[in-house]
Amino acid sequence: MSSRVFLDASPPSYQGPKDRLDKSAFHKTLTVLSARVPPNKTGQLLKARELKGALMDLPKIRSVVSDPENPNGSRLVLLRTVKYSELPPVAQEYLGKETQGLVNHEIKLDYDYWSTDDILQTILPGQLREGAPSGFAMTGHIAHVNLLEEYLPYKYLIGQLILDKNKKVRTVVNKLDSIHAQFRVFEMELIAGDPDYIVEHHESDCRFTFDFSQVYWNSRLHTEHERLVRMFEPDDVVADVFAGVGPFAIPSARKGCAVLANDLNPASHKYLEKNVADNGVSDRVRTFCEDGREFIQTIAKQLHDDPLPPFNGPALSRTRREKERRRARLQHIADATPNPVAKSRKRICHFIMNLPDTAILFLNAFRGMLKADEDDNLLDTYEVMPMIHCHCFTREMDPEKAEVDIRKRVEEQLGAPLEEDVTFHLVRSVAPNKEMYCISFRLPRAVGIGR
Repeated sequence: MSSRVFLDASPPSYQGPKDRLDKSAFHKTLTVLSARVPPNKTGQLLKARELKGALMDLPKIRSVVSDPENPNGSRLVLLRTVKYSELPPVAQEYLGKETQGLVNHEIKLDYDYWSTDDILQTILPGQLREGAPSGFAMTGHIAHVNLLEEYLPYKYLIGQLILDKNKKVRTVVNKLDSIHAQFRVFEMELIAGDPDYIVEHHESDCRFTFDFSQVYWNSRLHTEHERLVRMFEPDDVVADVFAGVGPFAIPSARKGCAVLANDLNPASHKYLEKNVADNGVSDRVRTFCEDGREFIQTIAKQLHDDPLPPFNGPALSRTRREKERRRARLQHIADATPNPVAKSRKRICHFIMNLPDTAILFLNAFRGMLKADEDDNLLDTYEVMPMIHCHCFTREMDPEKAEVDIRKRVEEQLGAPLEEDVTFHLVRSVAPNKEMYCISFRLPRAVGIGR
C-alpha cells in the first residue's frame, strides 16, 4: 500500500477543565472503506495475499462487522484506508472480483477506547508529555502515585484517568513530600475515588489488613520480603525491630519461625495484631509496641526468661485449618500438639531492621545486649550470635563504594569491625543517586557482651 495511507486514531485534543475529566470531549469518528461480502467469504478475504497490509489493524477494532443495510445477511470487511485510490492495484483488482462492492463505514471511538497513556498525551501540555506519570503502585484497592511538582495542576485529571482505566482501583492518592516525623508515614492526598484507606492486600499467601494512610507499606518490596524469609529455617526465632503490619513477620511465622514483632506506631501495632490472628499464627508470634532501641536492648533477655513454643510445622491456611478441624471431629481425635521432646525456643537467630532511613543509627543498641546477672546463663544460650539484616540508603552508585560506605557507617554505630557472614544486597533504586541496600552480618560477640 502507499505510504500515505494512515488512519489517525489518536484522541482529539482536550480543552476541558483541569479539576475534573470531561469524558464527553473524547469522541472521534473515522470513516473507512469496507468490502461487502457473504458471511462464508470473510475468512477468504482475511487470508488473501492480495489484501496484505490493506485490512483494518486498529487495536480493539474488529475487522469484520455486520452490514448495517443487511444485518442478517452480508458482512463488511474493514479496510485501513479512506480512499479507493490509496489501495494498490492488486488489491483493487481482487476486491472487484471477490466482493459485492465497497461502501463507507463509520467507526466511532470514545473515552473507553483509548489507553491511559493515549489520553495523558492529550490532556497534558507538550512539554510534560515525555515522562508522563501513567504508572502507579497498587495496594489493595488503592492506587498511589508520586507526582512531580510540574504535574500537580493536572493531578485530578490523572487520578480520574487511573480510576477509570483500572477496574480494581477504587481510590487514588498522591503521596506528598511531608513525612510523619515519628512514624515515618507519608502524608497523602485523595485525587480520585472514595476516601477509603482500609485495604486488604495479599502477598506471599498471607492476607494483610491495614489503614494505608496511617502505616508504612511498600508493595515494591515484596521480593525483598520473600528473599529474607527464604533465608530463615523453620525452627528459627526472628526478631523484627520495625515490623510494620507484618510483611516479614507473618510469612516467617507461616513458615514455622517463632517471631518477636515490634513497631512503635500504634496503628501499625493494631493491624499487626489483627494480621497475626487472621493468618493463624498467634501461637508463634509475640507483638510489641516499643521504641526500636528499647526492644533491641531487652528482647534477648525476655525471650530467654520466657521461651517461645517449639517448632511444630508450618502454619496451615484458614481453609486447611477448617478441613483439619472437621476431620478431627469426624474421627474423634484431638488436635495435634507440639512434640513434648522438642525444645522451646529461647535464642534469637535473626534481627530484621527494615527502616532504611535510620536503621543504622539503631545498631548501637546492640552494645551489651547480652549483659546479664551473674546467675543468668544468657551468654551460654548465644554460643552462635544472631544475624542482623539492616536496610539502609546510600548515595554511592558504584557497588564497591556503596559497600564501603555502608560498612563504615555500620561499624561506627557498633563500635567494632564486622567479622563474619557479611553480605550486601541491592534491594532497589529509590531515586536518582539513591539506592536501597540490605547489609546482613553476624553480630560480633564483643558487641553483644558489651566489651
